[in-house]
Amino acid sequence: MSIEVGSVVEGVVTGITNFGAFVELPGGKVGLIHISEVADVYVRDVKDFLKEQDKVKVKVLSVDERGKIGLSIKQLQQQATPNSAPPPPPRRAHANDHRRPNRFNSVTFEDKLSKFLKDSDERLSDLKKNTESKRGGRGGARRAE
Repeated sequence: MSIEVGSVVEGVVTGITNFGAFVELPGGKVGLIHISEVADVYVRDVKDFLKEQDKVKVKVLSVDERGKIGLSIKQLQQQATPNSAPPPPPRRAHANDHRRPNRFNSVTFEDKLSKFLKDSDERLSDLKKNTESKRGGRGGARRAE
């Protein structure tokens, strides 16, 4: 049986990685279900959805010239329920987003800016005082010879 793009085949999960799952297809060929194609919901860990030796039905997404086969469970599930509305995209927190919502202490940007400027002025004046004290009076009145 040849593997064609768009066809639905059944295979056995042979390996799970952090980026997806490998599935052995009929004819001994192996394809990959990318983590983004495992389910309709956000998948943090493939092992939450699949385990080795699971029998799965998959849709063939791609077959490249080197023989790599891209598979999807998600698109097969979406095909099975065409009348249902697509689920909203999962909300993902960005890795560099360190903000925490705080309902009780809502400080405005202007307040934060004025505090920053005040702190900055204090640090600058402390730095100037410290620098002048290390100079030991240089730049002051010169001694008469």
